[in-house]
Amino acid sequence: MPAPHPQLNRHGELIHLLSTEGLPKAIMTQLLDTAEAFLSIHQREIKKVPLLRGKSVFNLFFENSTRTRTTFEIAAKRLSADVINLDIARSSTAKGESLLDTIANLSAMQADMFVVRHSQSGAPFLIAQHCAPHVHVINAGDGQHAHPTQGLLDMLTIRHYKKEFHNLSVAIVGDVAHSRVARSDIHALSTLGVPDIRVVGPKTLVPDSLRPLGVRVCHDLREGLKDVDVIITLRLQSERMSGALLPSSGEYFRTYGITPERLQWAKDDAIVMHPGPINRGVEIASSVADGERSVILPQVTFGIAVRMAVMGTIAGNMA
Repeated sequence: MPAPHPQLNRHGELIHLLSTEGLPKAIMTQLLDTAEAFLSIHQREIKKVPLLRGKSVFNLFFENSTRTRTTFEIAAKRLSADVINLDIARSSTAKGESLLDTIANLSAMQADMFVVRHSQSGAPFLIAQHCAPHVHVINAGDGQHAHPTQGLLDMLTIRHYKKEFHNLSVAIVGDVAHSRVARSDIHALSTLGVPDIRVVGPKTLVPDSLRPLGVRVCHDLREGLKDVDVIITLRLQSERMSGALLPSSGEYFRTYGITPERLQWAKDDAIVMHPGPINRGVEIASSVADGERSVILPQVTFGIAVRMAVMGTIAGNMA
């Protein structure tokens, strides 16, 4: 019997985390519950559990990252794993070796998990298809496609502050067109039963082609923020844009930046999130990013717990 999804084994258990798309609600909820349990570890004097003792986690970041790579490393070490950070700039791929040959060699070094960030969409899926059977792959962001652990930590943040998903309105504001975080969030929010998901921004960054994802497309910020419970702001990803999609970052802020005045359009208890890094004065005002409604720093703490939950759950399903 074939696996129902490339992330699952024939028993329906998680063996890779590649995307929130197609991830069953039961598994998503299990990961959030596990992550919530791991939050208490951060308060201990000794912040370690032995779930991955004797296992080797290879961080393969073919694309720059600070926050994601660091939180994955902290998470793996808190699970007692041996962590190997591959220096991609000096690796065999920089010398012309193919991606799959590199993966084959690393698999032969008895790696147990690959945490992969790559600029090409689909690279973690390719690696999962071709790595040795004993190796498990976690997608830490691929191109414009997916960033599943960011999506899950966003869901944990929302659940922590709002308790339920079934009655929420969520606005995702900014460069949705180029955002793997937005796609992962949209799939996760849909799976968890959020009835009102809005994507907000200029037509060049929030095209109508996003509607098939089950979202409401808003090009007017007031309409997009009206009575929402959660605002997820996104960074303008100029490095992924081809051509001039915006007059200027200043013009973007004047029209779509989240300011204290615009925050009043949302519900009084609305929370403000951001996957980072923040461009202050571009997508969000400093007074909002540092304000009482901001949960941006707690997101980072939740991110460590979620990445521990993902690695711990996969380890429990290892053959």
